[in-house]
Amino acid sequence: MKKAIGLSLVAISLLATLSCVGAQQSKRIPRIGYLATDSRAPTRTTFKQGLEELGYFENKTIQIEWRFAENKLSRFPGLATELVDLNLAVIVAGNSLALNALRHATTMTPLIMAMYAGDPVADGVVASLARPGGNITGVIPLAPQLSGKQLELVKETLLKASRIAVMWNPDDAEARSPWEETQLAARALALNILSLDVRFQNELDRAMDTAKRTPSDALLVLRGLLRKQIVDLAKTYRLPTMFYANEFVEAGGLMSYGSNNMAQYRHAATYVDKILKGSKAADLPIEQPTKFELVINLKTAKQIGLTIPPNVLTRADKVIR
Repeated sequence: MKKAIGLSLVAISLLATLSCVGAQQSKRIPRIGYLATDSRAPTRTTFKQGLEELGYFENKTIQIEWRFAENKLSRFPGLATELVDLNLAVIVAGNSLALNALRHATTMTPLIMAMYAGDPVADGVVASLARPGGNITGVIPLAPQLSGKQLELVKETLLKASRIAVMWNPDDAEARSPWEETQLAARALALNILSLDVRFQNELDRAMDTAKRTPSDALLVLRGLLRKQIVDLAKTYRLPTMFYANEFVEAGGLMSYGSNNMAQYRHAATYVDKILKGSKAADLPIEQPTKFELVINLKTAKQIGLTIPPNVLTRADKVIR
């Protein structure tokens, strides 16, 4: 009798243990990944804020595997593979280089674009914006279509400008469309453009020196991840700059025209939420911004000895003084 009671107690204890393990497994928080260039970029915080607005708090209701190349672009493929091997529920790509590395590492794990500077359909990333197909979806900023407007704003700011240096990476497939748009706009505005091919960080000094010696009246950056280096060099050479993202202006660049990148990273969190709730990336339409912002840094203008015309200044959505 005692033996039977003892066995019953052991069985009850075992069932209780298994029940606890099952409960813990059922409460296991989802694991997601995030791959970007710079761990210090404000977009990281913005993305987390977007998650928190949806009820996801790091290490409480969600676990985030952060990976950053820390401006060493050659690290992206290895970091992408590292994240994919963790069998995460979804991975967010903080920029085009991150996405390209991830899409070569997996066709199964859902991938969310927080920022993509090219045309994902023309580049073969997705089948269409309405129905992406495959494992990729997210938010895109319409960068190719904006480069012409950026050049137009440079011309309005520098009325006597005749030559604009354009910094881009010919090896970057996503930069080709903005480059073609820029060439068309330059012809329409009767501007000469100087192509500054920058593939690696150590080519920046040479490129900026070329822009100054040509000489060029301003610098248009179509795509660039080395934010601080480009901004600092432009100030050194006293070269007016136009960027595609307001982060460059926040860091000391002169002007930017484009979508609100912070809003895009916050919105990327909604895609994570949908994936975690069972949606498939293939069925989630890719969204585009409807509002574009002109940001001007008057502190930088003063440093390089430039006066922004009133008609341009009054159109700015944000002015840094």
